[in-house]
Amino acid sequence: MTSSSTLKTPQSGPLNSQTDEELAPGDIAVGVIIGRASEYFDFFVFGIASVLVFPHVFFPFAEDRLTGTIYAFLVFALAFVVRPVGTLIGMEIQRRFGRSAKLTSALFLLGCSTVGMGLLPTYGEAGQTAIVLLALCRIGQGLALGGSWDGLPSLLALNAPPDRRGWYAMLGQLGAPLGFFVASSVFLYVMGSLDPRDFLTWGWRFPFFTAFAINVVALFARLRLVVTHEYEKRMEEHELDPAHLGELLPAQGHHIVIGAFAALASYALFHLVSVFPLSWIALFSAQSVGDFMKMELLGAAFAAAAMPMSGLIADKIGRRSFLGTLAIAIGVFALFAPLMLGGGKPGQAAFILIGFVLLGLSYGQSAGSVTSNFLPHFRYTGAALTADMAWLLGAAFAPVVALYLSSRFGLVSLSVYLLSGVVCTLVALRVNKRLRTAAVVQD
Repeated sequence: MTSSSTLKTPQSGPLNSQTDEELAPGDIAVGVIIGRASEYFDFFVFGIASVLVFPHVFFPFAEDRLTGTIYAFLVFALAFVVRPVGTLIGMEIQRRFGRSAKLTSALFLLGCSTVGMGLLPTYGEAGQTAIVLLALCRIGQGLALGGSWDGLPSLLALNAPPDRRGWYAMLGQLGAPLGFFVASSVFLYVMGSLDPRDFLTWGWRFPFFTAFAINVVALFARLRLVVTHEYEKRMEEHELDPAHLGELLPAQGHHIVIGAFAALASYALFHLVSVFPLSWIALFSAQSVGDFMKMELLGAAFAAAAMPMSGLIADKIGRRSFLGTLAIAIGVFALFAPLMLGGGKPGQAAFILIGFVLLGLSYGQSAGSVTSNFLPHFRYTGAALTADMAWLLGAAFAPVVALYLSSRFGLVSLSVYLLSGVVCTLVALRVNKRLRTAAVVQD
C-alpha cells in the first residue's frame, strides 16, 4: 500500500488530492501502525516482566514462584479493567480541549507509567509500598491506553473501498506482533548481556526506559495527522466525535456487547500464545526461557505475515464469515493445544507457530467486526468501548486463569478456556447476523 492509493470519502475526492495530500492513506496507515506498536510494546514489556522479573522483585514473599507469577498476572489484568474508564475520561478531555490535547496527555501518561515502573523500589526496599506503586503504574497504563483512542482505524475503514475493507481493517492490528517482537527482542538482548543476578538487580529496568523513546516517536507520528485540518474535516464528515454514554447505551449499547463477544476467541488467543506459554515454560518445562522466547519471536513474524493475508481473504469471503471460520480453526487448535505445549520442544514450537498464525489471521480482522452496526454519531465512542470490552472479557484475565487452572488440573484447562471463547464468538456472530437481517427486513 502506498500513498498513491485513491480512497474516496462520500463528500470529496481522493484523499491524496492536492488539498488533502497530508491525509494520504499511506500516511494514515503509518500513523496507525506506529501508534499501536508503541502501545503494544508497553503492554508486552509488562507481560514479559510478569513472568521473568516481578515474581522475584515484587513478590518474593510468595510461597513459590507459581504464586508469585499469579500475583503478577493479577496486576497485569488491572490495566484492562480500567481501560474503559480511560476511554470515557479521554472522550471528556477531547470535548473540552480537543483531540490533540487528549492524545498528548494519554501518551504522556502511558510513557510516564511505563518508565515509572523501571524506577520503582523493590519489595525488599519498600515492602508492600512497592506493590502498590506497581499497581498504580499499571492502572496508569490502562487509563492511558483507553484515552489514546484517536479514531484513525475507523477513519481508514470508513474511507476504504467496499472490496478492500478487510485489508484496511488489519493495518492497526499489525502493531500487536511488531510491539511483541520489539519487547521480546529487548528482553532477550538484556538477558543475554547480563548474568541472572545483574538482570534481576537492575538490568530488567532497561526495557521500561526504552518505552519512553518509543512513545515520543509514536506521539509525533500520530499528532502529525491528528492536528491537521484535513483530519478534522474527515472526522466531522463521518460524525466521528465522542458521544455521551447516556445516549449511546440505551440506543445501541447491545452492539458493544455483541462486538466484544464476536472477537472473544481472537482476544483470548492473544495472551494464551504470547504471555501464558512463557510462564508455563518458565515454571514447568526444562526448555530454556531464552530459546523459547526466540521461538516466540519467529511466531510474531509469522503473525505479522498472516495479517495481510487475513485482509486479502476477508475481502474475498466477507469479514464476518472469515471470523467465524477462524473461530472454528481456533477451536480445533484448542483441542490439540495440551498435546503440543506439553510435548517437549517440537510440540511447543508447533504450539507457538500455529498459534501465532491463527492469531495473525483472526486478530487481523477482529477490530470493529460489527462496528458498522453503530449509527454514525455513535461509532467513534462505540468502537472504542467495544475494543475495551473485548480486551476485558477476552484477554485481561486469560494468563492468570489459564496458569492457575493448568497448574491445578493440567493443560486440558487451556483447551476448555479457549473453547469457551470460540463458543462466545460463534454465538455473537450468529446474533449479529440475525439483527442485521431483521434491520434489513424493517427497512
